[in-house]
Amino acid sequence: MFPEAATGYSYEECRATADWLLAQTALRPLVGIVCGSGLGGLAEMLKDQVVFNYRDIPNFPQSTVNGHAGRLVFGNMKGKPCVCMQGRFHLYEGYPIQKITLPMRIFRLLGVETVILTNAAGGLNQDYKVGDLMIIKDHINMPGFAGNNPLAGPNDERFGVRFPCMSDAYDRELQQLAQDVGTELGYSDFLREGVYCVLGGPSFETIAECRMLHKLGADAVGMSTVHEVIVARHSGMRVFALSLITNQAVMDYDSEEKANHDEVLQTGKQRAEQLERLVSTMVTRIEHNNNYA
Repeated sequence: MFPEAATGYSYEECRATADWLLAQTALRPLVGIVCGSGLGGLAEMLKDQVVFNYRDIPNFPQSTVNGHAGRLVFGNMKGKPCVCMQGRFHLYEGYPIQKITLPMRIFRLLGVETVILTNAAGGLNQDYKVGDLMIIKDHINMPGFAGNNPLAGPNDERFGVRFPCMSDAYDRELQQLAQDVGTELGYSDFLREGVYCVLGGPSFETIAECRMLHKLGADAVGMSTVHEVIVARHSGMRVFALSLITNQAVMDYDSEEKANHDEVLQTGKQRAEQLERLVSTMVTRIEHNNNYA
């Protein structure tokens, strides 16, 4: 039995979901935004909102995690048409990986050209501080090493090619735009750039795992984003991703520190406003052309 058959998301089903949404709103989004843990406030910045609960959208998964609202919000961000996911899906919730990434394909079929993803992550780089914002320049896909890739199974060419390139997964122009906007807003002290490593979760990393990931070149570690990036790029959308460093990964056996989800949500509250300002300013300056892939 193929994974696609198991999860049931053919091109036609994705098209039907996108068409259902397009029939209920006149807005045609060019930018898709995914809000990480505690960062759902980005959606609140949208004007002329049309809101759908995930449970009401045909074929859509449900979000089960505290800090993830479970709403798809259409609206204008400073005049630019956007769609925003308040609440994403994770491997640790028990979803098949194709279901986690389904919204990226829906985004594409809605007409989205640029995807902005945010997440909460643990800092592995010893220079990072809690509250830093890290522009993701590359990723390490641990579940992918074990064969858990959202593109496994039959490939439908209407979505994208069989073997998509990932060396340019994170759009360099958008990274530069983020740096420029960050400098203008006075964020240089806490704006970083680095490599994000995804793990399956839900248990936080052991000390030995953190040391290993750091040696492999990861600056931050989390449980999301990478699967969505792979499917977004497969579909030909531009990608920009940002991690909020919500805790410092424990690298020392003498440390009394322990990672916890409440800490993640608390840091999100404190830095969220600046992250929202960075993203909303970027959105107003993103140039769109339909032949980008």
